[in-house]
Amino acid sequence: MNNIIVEKEAISFRQKNGFGANDPIRLKSMLTNLDVITVFKPLGADFSGMALKIQKDNNITRFMLINSDHSLGKQHFTISHELYHLFIQKEFNTMICQTGRFDKKDKEEFNADYFAAVLLLPESGVKALIPDDELNKDKISLKTILKIEHYYSCSRAALLYRLIELGIITKQFSEKYRTSIKYGALQHGYNTSLYSNGNNNLVLGNYGELAYELYEKEKISETYYYTLLKDLGLTEQELQIIINGEEE
Repeated sequence: MNNIIVEKEAISFRQKNGFGANDPIRLKSMLTNLDVITVFKPLGADFSGMALKIQKDNNITRFMLINSDHSLGKQHFTISHELYHLFIQKEFNTMICQTGRFDKKDKEEFNADYFAAVLLLPESGVKALIPDDELNKDKISLKTILKIEHYYSCSRAALLYRLIELGIITKQFSEKYRTSIKYGALQHGYNTSLYSNGNNNLVLGNYGELAYELYEKEKISETYYYTLLKDLGLTEQELQIIINGEEE
C-alpha cells in the first residue's frame, strides 16, 4: 500500500465504526464493539504492544496487548497501530510492535504507523483546529498544539509527525515542542494524565469468558484458569469465592 491507500483505509475505518470525518476516536468503546480482546500490562520502555489474529472456520478472534508503562497518548497510538494489523493488513497472524518509528524499511509497520496517525488525527479535523494565521509553515503555537492533542487524545510525537507530514511545520521547527511537554501543558492549564502511564492490568473484551470456556472444555488446567483470572485483576478473596463455589 502507498500512503494514499492507507489514508483511504483509515477514513473508511472511521466511517464503518460510526465516527465522523473530524471526530475524536473513542478507542476503548470501539475495541469493545469490535470484540477485540485488549489487555494492558506493564512491559518496560521499548515494547509497545502486539496483535494476534486467529481464524478458525468462519470465526475470528482478535487480541492485542498494550504496554501500560507508556503514556496514555502513546497507548492510543499503539492501539490504532494494532487495529491496522488486525483489520486492514492482509494475511496477518501476529506481530510484536515498536510503534511510532515510521520506518519505511519495514513496510507493514510503516503502514500501521501511518494508519494510526491518520485515524487519530484526520487532516480536515486538525486543520480546523488551527487558526488561519498559524496555518503558514512553522507558525503554529504551543497553545494550538495542546488544543489538538487533547481534543484527539494523541501523543505529542504522533501530532508532530502528522503536522510535518501535512506540511504545517518542518522537522527542525518540531524540535522546540518535543521537550518540557508536561510543563507546557500545566502552564496552559491542562491536565497531564495524557502524558502519563495508566490502564495497568485493564482488560477489555470477553477475555474472562474465553478463559472459562477453555476451562470447561478441559483445554486448560484449573491452575492455569486461575492464573488467567488473576491477569484480569481478581483478588485472592474473589478467587476463593470461585474455588469454593459460593460467597462467604
